[in-house]
Amino acid sequence: MIIFKRLIFFCLMLSAGTVFAQPKGKVIEEQNIKSDILGHNVKYAIYLPADYETSNRSYPVVYLLHGFGDDHTGWLEFGEINRYADKAIAEGKIPPMIIVMPDAQISWYINSFDGKQKYEDFFFKEFMPDIEHEFRIKASKKYRGVAGLSMGGFGTLVYSLKHPELFSAAAALSAAVRSDEDFMAIPDARWAETYSQAMGPNLKGRERLNSTWQSNSVLGLVQNKTTDELKQVRYWIDCGDDDPLSKGNSLLHIALTEKKVPHEFRIRDGAHNWTYWRTGITDALEFIGDSFRQK
Repeated sequence: MIIFKRLIFFCLMLSAGTVFAQPKGKVIEEQNIKSDILGHNVKYAIYLPADYETSNRSYPVVYLLHGFGDDHTGWLEFGEINRYADKAIAEGKIPPMIIVMPDAQISWYINSFDGKQKYEDFFFKEFMPDIEHEFRIKASKKYRGVAGLSMGGFGTLVYSLKHPELFSAAAALSAAVRSDEDFMAIPDARWAETYSQAMGPNLKGRERLNSTWQSNSVLGLVQNKTTDELKQVRYWIDCGDDDPLSKGNSLLHIALTEKKVPHEFRIRDGAHNWTYWRTGITDALEFIGDSFRQK
């Protein structure tokens, strides 16, 4: 009798494991795209949903952008994006989707001030077309989203504001949004380390408000667009209450509110770190995924 009970218990446990086993997507951690615009190969990582290799369907796509100092592996290694995506898809929170993570080095995802590193041109003229040809992606605005953290949040907002015809939704986590005044006030050592390559070296004060900044200031882009133009993309803005960037994100929220642009704005308990981003990425993907679904 004892043996029989143990056998039943083992079978029940085995059955439960089968029922609750979570399908896992496929991760390709390092691929390369040859860029004629940049003059070198660009690395990227990609997440493919669990049924990608067993189906013939095409999938929506999210371009997920890393922060300053990270690379294409950041969202995998520290953000565990494959685990969160697997869980959210299994629970029906998000539709199966392809997630693409390019390496932008410290480009800020823009064309540099001197024209020597045109990352934005590369992204739209080479990277996106190549990715959407190589993989089974629904290559249309309705099924395309962009998201990112910090520098990647900045890139998310710049790309969606400048190219609203390409993205249905944008989710920016702890985005590096700054007013002109705060941009001018960045300490010189921090400027040299973080912004000089993209925006220009040895700039001080109002010199920093050059044409490159004017073309890529998130708050400036919002101010220069009409409400109807801004409504073309759904926006998710999320920043921690202990994050120095919460000021800029709040100013963005105010700017969008004043222009009567619907958007989601979150200030949660947390700082500028992976603990915060890991706890926010599922909600961000769920927001984007809602754009992919038929209403």
